[in-house]
Amino acid sequence: MRVITDASPLHYLVLIACVHILPELFGRVLVPCAVAAELQYPRAPAEIRTWLISSPSWLDIRPVGQPPDITLVHLDAGEQEAIRLAEELRADLLLMDDWEGRREAERRALRVTGTLGILERAAERGLLDLPAILARLQATDFCLPATLVRDLLARDAGRKRQA
Repeated sequence: MRVITDASPLHYLVLIACVHILPELFGRVLVPCAVAAELQYPRAPAEIRTWLISSPSWLDIRPVGQPPDITLVHLDAGEQEAIRLAEELRADLLLMDDWEGRREAERRALRVTGTLGILERAAERGLLDLPAILARLQATDFCLPATLVRDLLARDAGRKRQA
């Protein structure tokens, strides 16, 4: 499976100590250079900068071969490159949280999921305890709408009852 990620999913998965689920779910994960640069910004938490410096072998930082796309200027550089790389490599999945970026990716017929979708997929495979992980995510600055959390927890409880 060819998976491209934007900064936000990596950022939050590192912060909640769940980044290890990415290779278990997807194998190799590709990161555009602009996304890697965003994760190294001085304002990024030191934990994230340190993680990227000693990045795991399953993380592949890639330059985008396509020229810039002026229709993407409303997005930040990482989102632009993630979408362009996903199109260039015909990715199976794009990991992105930003709503504008997701809408643009979907408009371009790219399959997209975000941090919550990754966590739910990992819970479905028994890789983590979703209620505990969502509590850790809520302790960060990640925006978690209460209705979405309720829906995720209800689906998780339903899966556990059926198991």
